[in-house]
Amino acid sequence: MTITVRSLTGGLNSITQSPFWISRTVLGAALAVLFVALEWLSSIHEFMGVPITPWNPGLGVVFAFMLLRGPVYGLVLFIGMIAAELIVVRTALQWPIIVAIAGIISLVYAIASFVIRHVLQLDTALHRLRDLVELLAVGVAAAFVSSGLLGLLLLLDHRIALDNILIAATPLLLGDVIGIAVMTPLTLRLVMRLQGDASLSGYSRPLALEVVLYAACICAALWVIVGGTDGGGFRYFYLLFVPVMIAAVRHGFDGACVTLSIAQFGLVALLHYFGYDARAFTDMQTLMLVLTGTGLVVGAVVSERQNSDRLMRIAEERLRDKEMEAERAARFSLVSGMASALAHEINQPMTAARALARSAQHILESASPDLPRATGNITNAVAQIDHASGVMRRMREFLRRGRPHVSSFEIRATIDDALMLAQPDASARGIEISRDVPSDLPMAHGDRIQVEQVILNLIRNASEAISGAQQRDGTIRLSAVALASPPRIEIAVSDNGPGVPPEVARTMFEPMTTSKHEGLGLGLSISRGIVESHGGRIWLQSAEPGRTEFRFSLPLEPSSGLQ
Repeated sequence: MTITVRSLTGGLNSITQSPFWISRTVLGAALAVLFVALEWLSSIHEFMGVPITPWNPGLGVVFAFMLLRGPVYGLVLFIGMIAAELIVVRTALQWPIIVAIAGIISLVYAIASFVIRHVLQLDTALHRLRDLVELLAVGVAAAFVSSGLLGLLLLLDHRIALDNILIAATPLLLGDVIGIAVMTPLTLRLVMRLQGDASLSGYSRPLALEVVLYAACICAALWVIVGGTDGGGFRYFYLLFVPVMIAAVRHGFDGACVTLSIAQFGLVALLHYFGYDARAFTDMQTLMLVLTGTGLVVGAVVSERQNSDRLMRIAEERLRDKEMEAERAARFSLVSGMASALAHEINQPMTAARALARSAQHILESASPDLPRATGNITNAVAQIDHASGVMRRMREFLRRGRPHVSSFEIRATIDDALMLAQPDASARGIEISRDVPSDLPMAHGDRIQVEQVILNLIRNASEAISGAQQRDGTIRLSAVALASPPRIEIAVSDNGPGVPPEVARTMFEPMTTSKHEGLGLGLSISRGIVESHGGRIWLQSAEPGRTEFRFSLPLEPSSGLQ
């Protein structure tokens, strides 16, 4: 199946990439041959010199290419109709009448395709119900116009009476309408898939078996409907609705198009096999028109909903990517704001380690080295280096994290890591940070770096608020507690700063809300997104001056919001 689809796709691409006139000539010739073959399969009859067909599949196929490639393919329809009249129908009409019939039909549908392409600007992929309605409305209008003009033309032939034209008008109209309703959407969707919008190689063997099952059900229903000895089987026509509706609901527009085409070909074949007359063809095609309209509308609605769901998933994925980019940018912004203090925090132990190492070197180079003292200096130097390395390691891990990494982690250790990064900046501002975190807290579940980012955001906001108020005795306190109903961990960050103004408190968790002159207002918004994705919530517990407190909770059970 995959090889066949690839060969079809390659053939279509090779024609498309050929010189302009060659591609149109080759495709036009192939369509003309296909038109004649489909007209032969549609069981054309001649009634008093007027060609009557129960449906016109060739018209539907060529009309689809007129929509895809332009009204110039009306010439293919013109040539195909003349060839079909001569080869298949072997009509007794005079040459001028034959040419005029082909000219009228091709011109009317060329104009219809121009209206659809350039006036209505139809999406030929038929992703929306509106596209289908516009296509069918213009197609039906063109069928009425062409039937009326053909009737006027045939009146010029004195051998054809007005009564005969009126008898032939209904099946002619129904044949064109059903041909367009069934074959045009099917052809448009098939070409769209072959051109790569949705590859046919995704069709699996179970799907092929399902199509065979639909075909078997349709053929069985048609045998019951058409094969009745007294013609009373027409009352069982509703049996066809079952497979068509199931296919439309399961596979949308494509399922409706495929099953309707199977039903239409099978119906015409059986009507012809059992020798039904033209009136029976017309009666059955009237019922078929109802089935076609119902199936296409149901399929279009299902496909539109499926397409909307697909676009929504793509939009959600892009939103998640943008949120992760914003979170990472916020982490860089957070660390860059503390860069000077962190640089000092790293430089201080490195300077101390250098001094201790120099001292140990001098001790060892002396005439009577004090080995215990040298060993102590080296041990202290290693400890200072380890401290600086720990700060760098935590900073690097905090900055480089991309996709969320969900796991179980200790809240106490996460708070300690956040304090290691936040402490230098707070000390530089003259702010004291304390913590009250029990050692027996249960494990939390989520992304540790994201939770650390929330804690750092709250500490940073408190530090900037205290510093902005030029408060000299600033204090920040972190606490955490495990609660039982529902099972969760609640973390609080409180400070003795100036508080939060009421106008800011109302919208502070919304993007672009900030009281700082150089702030972007994204810290609390990103924090809320992180906490909510973990299944928790964040809120302002107290906005009073000297008693400002933010809290957020994390459930102990894994959240479905994390992926």
